[in-house]
Amino acid sequence: MEPAEAAELIAAGVAPGGAWADLGAGSGTFTRALATLVGADGTVYAVDRDAAALGWTRRSDRPAAGGARVVPHVADITERLPLRELDGLLAANALHFVPRRDQARVLGLLASYLRPGGAFVLVEYDQRIATPWVPYPVPPQRFADLARAACLTAPREVGRRASRYGPKDIYAAVAHVPGP
Repeated sequence: MEPAEAAELIAAGVAPGGAWADLGAGSGTFTRALATLVGADGTVYAVDRDAAALGWTRRSDRPAAGGARVVPHVADITERLPLRELDGLLAANALHFVPRRDQARVLGLLASYLRPGGAFVLVEYDQRIATPWVPYPVPPQRFADLARAACLTAPREVGRRASRYGPKDIYAAVAHVPGP
């Protein structure tokens, strides 16, 4: 997927400006999309446990003209991060690597980084059966259950597209921390 396609998928869940984090940023497709949507007045923390995967951030701290500043951060998203009062979080194809038994705890931890009213945008495959590439699926109903456990609002789907890797769709949904 290209950054423009990723931006289209998540756009309805992302507000411009503010501080956001892309969890499991990897090679930066969704980080670049998020930085474009957040705009020049924002900051995006690109978080990944693989420092080499974040190497692209050294080449430029602005992924596109008018994009947010991107700050790399090497860390495991399942452990406490030094992020607070974020306006939003994006987890694109990351939560399905967290064992099912730990997903509620991890989502609760991640939600604790958000300010009241902050957005949690999830991008996942709409599948229920595990595969080597999606070992712990998070279909929409599972995300709704996890969001409720993390004291987030009921998720709203904001985007969907066919996957290049089979018959399943990729969906994007947003849930919020209650507040203003």
